[in-house]
Amino acid sequence: MKTFTKFWTFQKSASFVGLYPFSALFTVPQRNMAVQRVKLALIDLSGTLHVDDQPTVGAVEALKRLRQHGVQVKFVTNTTKESVGSLYDRLRKIGFELQRDEIYGSLGAAAEYVRSNNLNPYYLLTDDARTDMPPNNPERALDSVVVGLAPERFCYEHLNEAFRVLHQRSVKQEVQLVAVHEGRYYKAKDGIALGPGCFVKGLEYSTGVPAVCIGKPNEYFFRSALPDGIDVAECVMIGDDPNDDCLGAMRIGMKGYLVETGKYQPEKYTDEDRPAVSGIFPTFSDVVQHIISSSAEQ
Repeated sequence: MKTFTKFWTFQKSASFVGLYPFSALFTVPQRNMAVQRVKLALIDLSGTLHVDDQPTVGAVEALKRLRQHGVQVKFVTNTTKESVGSLYDRLRKIGFELQRDEIYGSLGAAAEYVRSNNLNPYYLLTDDARTDMPPNNPERALDSVVVGLAPERFCYEHLNEAFRVLHQRSVKQEVQLVAVHEGRYYKAKDGIALGPGCFVKGLEYSTGVPAVCIGKPNEYFFRSALPDGIDVAECVMIGDDPNDDCLGAMRIGMKGYLVETGKYQPEKYTDEDRPAVSGIFPTFSDVVQHIISSSAEQ
């Protein structure tokens, strides 16, 4: 474990071999399932509430039902292709009712990290995502690289520029490789698509500079999303990534509910490989129904 500011804590994400499997509608983990009434739901966006510009089945109405049931919501996302403003506008356009300040993203957390460490990075980000980041200082040398999901910049020319910035590391000159997140892949409208993780790992391998991972599944990312007065035992995380969403949240004491509308592909796995998450559901709407039903039984 590496501490990189007073608050931020970095832990290199484990490599889960033979990830996670098909299971029944609901998978009961080995830990105690007795839970308190849910007061807060942290909700992933891409693959959970929507895929590109299409809401997942029943998600718009399910979000309304969750709020009506008295559950606070916060949207926690590793989305780095677009700024928070663009993401907010798109979610509103496809039917979701939310406030901009309910979105807590790894891009904003990365911007905070860059500012607090006074970095002058080379950005491997989309032009839209760059608008959320501190501007470069042209009078200073580049001292770091920030990597998000930027398909149009993942070419030899730009990756080699990032490599050169990191390769200047010496005893007297420290450089940083900042991964907004290390996602391996995500669900796009035309199928599974490559995430930024492999490019981060490639830069680590070629330069020997270890990456600082900002977003999910970083423990501090989850903790910093919680409002004051909310205990982790009263929270759930809902997402489509077994590791980054569910297991990441479960490490700090929350429950993690996995949905099958995004990157998780149950048909690829066997029962022996099933993820030790708190529950697996076909859709976000099914998770909401479970939360409401469980509350009624208490």
